[in-house]
Amino acid sequence: MNTRQHDTDGNFPLLEFKNISVVKGGKKVLDSVSVTIGEGENIAILGPNGAGKSSFIKTVTREYYPYAPDDGTIFRIWGHQRCDVFDIRALLGIVSNDLQYSFNRSISGREVILSGFFSSVGLFRQEVTPAMEEKTDRIIRFLDIDHIAGQPVNRMSSGEARRFLIGRALVHEPMALILDEPTNSLDLHALHTFRQTLRKIARSGTAIILVTHNLHDIIPEIKRVILMKDGAFWKDGDKNHILTTENIGDLFSVPLHVKEENGYYYATGY
Repeated sequence: MNTRQHDTDGNFPLLEFKNISVVKGGKKVLDSVSVTIGEGENIAILGPNGAGKSSFIKTVTREYYPYAPDDGTIFRIWGHQRCDVFDIRALLGIVSNDLQYSFNRSISGREVILSGFFSSVGLFRQEVTPAMEEKTDRIIRFLDIDHIAGQPVNRMSSGEARRFLIGRALVHEPMALILDEPTNSLDLHALHTFRQTLRKIARSGTAIILVTHNLHDIIPEIKRVILMKDGAFWKDGDKNHILTTENIGDLFSVPLHVKEENGYYYATGY
């Protein structure tokens, strides 16, 4: 759901990393990562647990910083080498399991979305304007969650709560929505609803950057896939060439068979 008109005169990619490494606790969690993601590009980063996917997101959001930068290191978001957290929030909407845990309290779904205007967890003494109320109503209708908008988040299912977090991320009309392992703990019905929500967002003009260990999370609108393991980007390219039986079997170190059905990919036989 993106109506913002972005300045594209500079023709910058949304995200540009070159030779980015991050060390945490004496361990290299990102190892010379290089990637360019263009404006409007729907992309999935797929890898096993411990591959470095969440570390990559935390580096994008400035929770983690590259170590020992040199002349060969590039770390840019929308062309800016130095980008503060408020700029990042305007460009990239983040939905993570850590964020969902923070919102597991007795505030309404509607308040969750409104809190996105203030980067807060719920509302306190902030002044909510009529324009904020109007945009929140539009997002609620767009995500088809008006029937539960008044319910406390801690009484919602995981899938319902996650849709309100997506609504919160959309209030600034970001260029891209970054989702970190978004289908953890979702049952089949919630997974179906969530995937339809992502497809609707992608078709509305907001790019999707999906980070997951689940092959079946990758919606048909995603055309590019990066495979990640051991803190590095292993393979990167067109989905049809990357999501093969050989590649996915090697990535997860398990014998399997990859099949495609109606634009979705599934692993079987393991």
